[in-house]
Amino acid sequence: MDELTPRQILDQLVAFPTVSTSSNLALVDWLEGYLTAQGARCFRHWNEDHTKAALIAHAGPWVPGAVVLSGHSDVVPVEGQPWTSDPWTVTERDGRLYGRGTCDMKCFVALAAWAVARAARNGTRRPLQLALSYDEEIGCTGAPPMIRTMQEVVPKGSAAIIGEPSLMKLITGHKGGVGFHVHVKGFEVHSSLLPEGVSAVMESAHLMQWVNVRNAEIQAAVPSPVAGQFRPPFTTLHIGQIHGGTAHNITAADCRFAVEMRVVPDEDLEAHARAFTDRAEALHAALNSRRPEAGVSVERFFNVPALKPEDGGEAETLVRSLTGDNATGVVSYGTEAGQFQAEGYSAVVCGPGDIAQAHQPDEYLELSEFEAGKDFMDRLLLACA
Repeated sequence: MDELTPRQILDQLVAFPTVSTSSNLALVDWLEGYLTAQGARCFRHWNEDHTKAALIAHAGPWVPGAVVLSGHSDVVPVEGQPWTSDPWTVTERDGRLYGRGTCDMKCFVALAAWAVARAARNGTRRPLQLALSYDEEIGCTGAPPMIRTMQEVVPKGSAAIIGEPSLMKLITGHKGGVGFHVHVKGFEVHSSLLPEGVSAVMESAHLMQWVNVRNAEIQAAVPSPVAGQFRPPFTTLHIGQIHGGTAHNITAADCRFAVEMRVVPDEDLEAHARAFTDRAEALHAALNSRRPEAGVSVERFFNVPALKPEDGGEAETLVRSLTGDNATGVVSYGTEAGQFQAEGYSAVVCGPGDIAQAHQPDEYLELSEFEAGKDFMDRLLLACA
């Protein structure tokens, strides 16, 4: 198979509608076939029902110490968004590349795949690896098993570059995240008989008020030096949706909502999580003592470790040498970088595009960013030659 340009690879990747609720196998089949034809060694990690797969590719000598280029294959839905062009076709106009995933983050994946293919074709002193996950958009759930599989099937890399949109700026830290689905179960009676029932909506308010109080306590404290780098400079707890109740004159049988936490890197994410689950367990015991049908259930639906800045870390040093970026950058959103770091990789975030474009209708990537990403890969290949 002939070598493709980064733009040709991007066109192919965007054409696969890899929304998180769908399979990504068509994309993985195509990309694995292309990289294998270029000489890379490819492996898969499958999800439980084999409807999705992560793709792992290795180019260069079969030795430890590879530079890992990491991205995700899934994108968010386009339904209900006012697109002015086909979201599954890369459309170039006004110096921009439009299409779902052009920014978040198939552009970086295309550039990384091009670099790995080039390294496989031409040979390299230091190996390059591609790590392409699934289900990043629904809580970064696909990366941890992929990273564990990587360490079984290819020599372990040492520096991981996660290519989330950062305008090609170096990001050395981000907040961790954890989320809980909460179901408060009540007992229905007519509202005139309120004491004989349990209102799931009214009882849920206790947990929501706990979140408010917790936020107030956190924000009243003096931020640590690490926290002070972030916007906002503290851990946050948030409830964005609530669903419950049948009618205004019936005590609610059910109330469902989700709690998310964004935790600064120098705080214990699990301690924040336990504080909430302990409060939920106390409410469960209280409700269950009133009616055996009533109670609270909590399910963790995402858990993303923070990316902690590494003083003089290998990945940071490498990216600084390639970009000339000497600034310190942190972000409040989470990425798979913290998951690589938790498995012993030196990790940073650096990729083309503006995160403000992620998930938007008419999502786009500036051509200048695409070109900057290509220049980055050219310099990386030279550094690894």
